[in-house]
Amino acid sequence: MLLTLRRIVQAVNSAHNLDEALSIVVREVCSAINTQACTIYLVDSQTREYVLMATSGLNEAAVKQIRLSFSEGLVSMVGSREEPINLEDAQSHPRFVYDPRAGEEKFRAFLGVPIIHQARVLGILVVQEERKRRYDSNEEAFLITLSAQLAGVIAHALVTGFSTENDLEGNPYTQNSDMATFGGIPCVPGVGIGQAVVVYPRADLFAVPSRSIEDIDAEIAIFEEALEATRKEIQRLRQKLVDLPPAEKALFEVYLSILDRASLGEEVIEVIRQGEWAQGALRKVIEQHLVHFEDMKDDYLRERATDIKDLAHRILTHLQQRAPKSYDYPERVILMGEEVAAADLADVPEGSLAAVVSGRGSTNSHVAILARALSVPTIMGAAGFPIKKLEGKEVIVDGYYGHIYVDPSVELLEEYIVLAEEEQELETNLTTLRDLPSVTPDGHHIDLHVNTGLLSDSSLIFSVGAAGVGLFRTEISFMNRENFPAEEDQRAIYHQLLKAFAPRPVVMRTLDIGGDKALPYFPVEELNPFLGWRGIRVTLDHPEVFLVQARAMLRASIGLDNLRIMLPMITSVSELDDAIHLIDRAYHELIEEGLDITKPPIGVMIEVPSAVYQVAELAQRVDFISVGSNDLVQYLLAVDRNNQHVADMYECLHPAVIRALKQIVVGARAYQVPVSICGEMASDPVAVVILIALGFDSLSMNACSLLRIKWVVNNICYTKAKKLLEEVLIMDNPSIIRLRLEQALDEAGLGGLIRAGKR
Repeated sequence: MLLTLRRIVQAVNSAHNLDEALSIVVREVCSAINTQACTIYLVDSQTREYVLMATSGLNEAAVKQIRLSFSEGLVSMVGSREEPINLEDAQSHPRFVYDPRAGEEKFRAFLGVPIIHQARVLGILVVQEERKRRYDSNEEAFLITLSAQLAGVIAHALVTGFSTENDLEGNPYTQNSDMATFGGIPCVPGVGIGQAVVVYPRADLFAVPSRSIEDIDAEIAIFEEALEATRKEIQRLRQKLVDLPPAEKALFEVYLSILDRASLGEEVIEVIRQGEWAQGALRKVIEQHLVHFEDMKDDYLRERATDIKDLAHRILTHLQQRAPKSYDYPERVILMGEEVAAADLADVPEGSLAAVVSGRGSTNSHVAILARALSVPTIMGAAGFPIKKLEGKEVIVDGYYGHIYVDPSVELLEEYIVLAEEEQELETNLTTLRDLPSVTPDGHHIDLHVNTGLLSDSSLIFSVGAAGVGLFRTEISFMNRENFPAEEDQRAIYHQLLKAFAPRPVVMRTLDIGGDKALPYFPVEELNPFLGWRGIRVTLDHPEVFLVQARAMLRASIGLDNLRIMLPMITSVSELDDAIHLIDRAYHELIEEGLDITKPPIGVMIEVPSAVYQVAELAQRVDFISVGSNDLVQYLLAVDRNNQHVADMYECLHPAVIRALKQIVVGARAYQVPVSICGEMASDPVAVVILIALGFDSLSMNACSLLRIKWVVNNICYTKAKKLLEEVLIMDNPSIIRLRLEQALDEAGLGGLIRAGKR
């Protein structure tokens, strides 16, 4: 069944349009489970009907003619219940509806399975048989699995107008026949308008996007060179393995025959002649071949699919060596990919990056954090659309609501151009806040600091009027090396930063690796890295690394005295005691060496639930407390912030998070210990209202968010925020909490922070 599933899905992916794809499905399902009829209905959300779109076994003349309302028949019952319905005799069921056009009067057995994508019913897959019987559990499981895989394919088709006709007037993914619209997780607010550039990992054939070309002859020549290079490569391998038995040697002859220009070569060239670039043409041809090979019943022949993939990747490697080293970037780039990497952002020419859309990832993946630091509108986890087919298309990205519009209408484009202009005007107005104090209208002061890991950020930090550095990620300077940096190297880096910001305070976090942060020369490989060897656990196990870093920090602060040392990922009092002991040891060593050093304040990061419940004990041992909101939310909610499947559950305004933050502030206040918060929550204008009310002394965020957050602080009264906190503390739904706080921002004239435009 697994091979059959794979074969069907590959065949569907190779189809030229939605009609062809659905026809393949119904035909293949009948063959796979030996049933007499298979039918697919798709939802028309505008008319609230199920439309018969493909059938094998019923009257084909009824295709696109039969429509069932959402309250009519067994098909709608499957959709409303969102679960399979398996009936021995469908005609005896009270919901059975007879339509003479379908020709299903002879069928008794019925199994209907919903096709669901991102919690939305797209359609129903139905199988039927003349005799009375229940489909067995294996058949039902097969159809459930198939429908789950088909859901994404059908969503892709609906998004891009993949169907040959506009059969579904109420397509939930499109607003009109000329424009496709789909969505993802909004990560960085803002409006981006530009041309799609699809990035993809090298040497991954099935990630290669489709691209149009003008010089067909030149593209054919490039492909033929790659084909010949691959032939020579296989010939060298054959000569190298001279001692192989004749039967195994013959395999290389098979490879060479496949690589012949009159075989695979001619097929790819034919696709190139249709205007597709060589890499995309190779992908299309190989996908079609794999369907046939993996459909074969003979195990030996079926395994040849692996050989086809290997040859294709060898050709692709040569093609990519011939390809330009960089993309042909337009003036305004909408960077898109199945999984956009941080390095992809860096490759875009300065000033050209308009927005980022990634099929995988979440609000707190590294690329999202980098995009947020660059103030580039970003949408992550945008699954359910064929990114490979969007190269070169005009795109609008709405980073507030997570909406993506492909080939937008003139009216919509004009509307978003106006909104983008209003956004730019807002940003310009915000610069007037730079030198103003961060104080609520009723006199409550909150320091605003920045997070950074790069010395080059200093000019940006000063341009927004930050009160200091609330988090300096020291691991950045460890990552850009081939070995652990020596004490003097670290001292020079830290001193430069401390001097640049003096007398403003700089909070330096000790080395924090593990989880999703690794050093190339110190790999940490674990099955569950986020619950493994990370943060302070690593450096306490390697005191030689910790002591060198502590000494470097202390020496760097000589004559400046604006250093603060912060310890990450503390889960117990004993870990804190051990870390403080090592800092004391480094301090006394330097004193004994004759250096005039002032011992800096030492703080702790609250990032895990165990630290929340020990905040009083921790507060008695430190000079300040800082909440690491990214990890704390992740651990409290048991949500991997980089997992797109659960990314929508990662909500910093979850009631459990708010109550945990309140407990932290109360515990710190009991011992007069100042408390701050860093991470993405401090950059969220909606969440900041609650942080003000909770009584955080300072907020630390990326520099690009600081003026927006100052706008919130300067316009929300502390007393108003306290009343809002009282309201949300009795709420149990994070979505309702966020809506209430957005309403409060709107009422305060801060609507431009939560949607495009001024207000």
